[in-house]
Amino acid sequence: MNDLLLPAGMTRRHFLAHMAGASAMALPATAFAHTLRKNSADLKKRHKAAILLWMGGGPATIDLWDMKPGAPTGGTFKPISTSGNEQICEHLPTVAKQMHNLAIVRSMSTREADHTRGRYYMHTGYVPNPNVEHPSYGAVVSRMLEEQTKSLGLEIPPFVAVGGGSVGPGFLGMTYAPFVVNSDGNVRNLKMGIDADRLNQRMAMLASLEKSFVKQERGQSAQDHANILDKTVSLLTSKQMEAFKTNKEPSEVQDRYGKSSFGRGCLMARRLVEQGVPFIEVDLGGWDTHQNNFTTLANTKLPELDKAMGALMADLDERKMLDDTAVIWMGEFGRTPRINGTSGRDHWARSWSVVLGGAGMKGGIAVGKTNADGTDVETDPYTSQDVMATVCKALGISLETTFTSRNGRPMKIANSGKVIGELFT
Repeated sequence: MNDLLLPAGMTRRHFLAHMAGASAMALPATAFAHTLRKNSADLKKRHKAAILLWMGGGPATIDLWDMKPGAPTGGTFKPISTSGNEQICEHLPTVAKQMHNLAIVRSMSTREADHTRGRYYMHTGYVPNPNVEHPSYGAVVSRMLEEQTKSLGLEIPPFVAVGGGSVGPGFLGMTYAPFVVNSDGNVRNLKMGIDADRLNQRMAMLASLEKSFVKQERGQSAQDHANILDKTVSLLTSKQMEAFKTNKEPSEVQDRYGKSSFGRGCLMARRLVEQGVPFIEVDLGGWDTHQNNFTTLANTKLPELDKAMGALMADLDERKMLDDTAVIWMGEFGRTPRINGTSGRDHWARSWSVVLGGAGMKGGIAVGKTNADGTDVETDPYTSQDVMATVCKALGISLETTFTSRNGRPMKIANSGKVIGELFT
């Protein structure tokens, strides 16, 4: 995998052709002036952010967060008590100590049980539509918290995806596209390959070309492209890029998170929140357990998740960051209560769980309920748009906001989802 990926809508070949040999990398731009820094000291102390822990493949939430011991669908794992009122899987002992800060939404009921469609739906709150490309969580939060990032003087892109490509900015444009890095923090293409004078000369030439291109009225993409180049030079020398270097942390901190890719990604997320980045997504794939579900979870997925997620929650809490940082754990759907003939579970969207915490959301509780074997939701069902509306409320983002797509269609933020009220009472 490349250390750094270009924003959606721009190919590497296209960008390098414009760069004409300059050693720089296109980055998602934020259209803000560095002169707007009012109340920056206070904002450095208190600024809103969200961390999405994305479980690509669709985890078997019935084996993690909504266990059914004794039922034919229950599987082999045992539940354990936590620091909250919930019980969770025995293979998540570190996370169990942090459950007073986390809530399980056990009454998720959605309709997209295909990986591609489910991933899009859970990232946007909308089902795929060939006529509209909807903006993802990260793009929406980046756009709505833009004044915050202006005041902070943030030079890092406001939407960072660690270890996976996330879903793009849709009609909000490349300004809000995910800046994709791997978890080692080596953004190799940002290193200067020429001296400063030569770089400045080349960037001046490129700026002239871009200005001419924009004047041809080629649409928003041309302006986005120019904005990206404007951002490149300042980012090349920005001290804020140190936030990606998790190896700068003390060895005991690195060990606490775990030296897996996901562990480094979670540690990086905490460092980026400290820097003022409003949205970070950390990817942990490999949850498509059609076969050997219990062996895979017990031996690999759950130990990796437990160490990193538990450390992240403890770290945010200890550093007094959790009151302003929302944490979202989810995949594209759950997995079947029925265990198949190869000790696996298949795709299931009718009754499953997500986990939310921080940013004023109530922890230590389970919201909603499934029936005895986990096949149906017995309480009010919640959807992707409800989760997104809840996170927006926690971040102080108005749910009355309406975007306009490029074809002139009004789009309500979070697709008019309803807030999960139990998390705020």
